[in-house]
Order: sequence, then C-alpha cells, then structure tokens
Amino acid sequence: MSPAPREVVLVRHAETEWSRAGRHTGRTDIPLTEGGRSAARALAGRLRRWRFARVLVSPLRRARETCELSGLGELAEVRDDLAEWDYGEYEGLTTAEIHERRPSWNLWRDGCPAGESPEQVGARADRVIAELSAVDGAVAVFSHGHMLRVLGSRWIELPPGTGARLALSAGALCILGYERETAVLAGWNDVAQAEVRA
Repeated sequence: MSPAPREVVLVRHAETEWSRAGRHTGRTDIPLTEGGRSAARALAGRLRRWRFARVLVSPLRRARETCELSGLGELAEVRDDLAEWDYGEYEGLTTAEIHERRPSWNLWRDGCPAGESPEQVGARADRVIAELSAVDGAVAVFSHGHMLRVLGSRWIELPPGTGARLALSAGALCILGYERETAVLAGWNDVAQAEVRA
C-alpha cells in the first residue's frame, strides 16, 4: 500500500432511531434523529482542522446527511462500497433477537444469511483502501459502524473479523494514518461532542 494520503478521517454517521435501539441497520435507508442532526452539525468544528483533498460517502441517507450537516456535502463523492454490511435476513433485528434464533451466531465470524460474509465486506473495504492510496492529501470517509470497523481492520492489514475488537459509536471520528511507512490506527472512536451510542 502506498502511503499517499497522510490521514484518512473516518466518520460514522450520527444517531438514527435504529442505532439508538441497537437494531442491525444495513440497507434500510433511514434518516438521522433530531439528536443525530445536532451531533452531525457539531462535527463541522471538529473537521475544520483538515483540508480534505477528497470526501467519500456511503450512498445511504444517514451517512450523506451526516456529511452534509458537517459542512462537507459539496465535496462528497458517493461510493457504493461504503454502504453498511448487508445483514440479509437479520436486517432490523437486535443481536438478542438473532440469538433467540441462532444462539451461537457471531456477525464477525458467520456473516448473515442472504446478506454478506465478513470476507465480502472486507473485499469492499480493500477497494476503498486502494482508492484512498491514490489520493495525495487528507480524505474524509462518511460511512457506517460495521463497515468502518472492517475498513480500520483492513487498513492495518488484519482480517475483516478483527473489526469486532474496534468499538465505534454513532457520530465518532477515527483517524487512519502512517507511522513512517506502516499503516496505523492513529485515533479511534473519538466521541468528543458526539452522542455516545453503540
């Protein structure tokens, strides 16, 4: 991987009704809550420290809305690869509800029936990283909790399932960077001025 972008700022979308309730929100296209909109606006001040060469965003409304309210909407380039994990039959369910059907289920190991496997999400993350590697300058990436956790894992060349170890709250910022030539997680799950919601 070429260390072209000095920093990649990952932004998880702000709160939705489903994220607040712990429901798996993959491809269901729902808006932010009022609290989420307020948190997204607050991101503008936090993102001012960077001059972004590119801004990439998921096609889903909650990520696009977070990007727009944070002041970067005019620069946004939609990337289908940044959509959230496709939860298939588990869309809209909580982990507890899934465990009632399948007690030993683990997203990071098993994926979702009629949805995506960890390897498929990892392949999407790898395509995003390849695009990021061609950028000269800082990049902002607006996406979703599980997708960004996989992206962080793949950035440091670990398997997609390692994302299980990278908790990420709604409205949080993360920084991917380099220590010399080595890709690193320079900052993770920064929720200053954001609502802390899993």
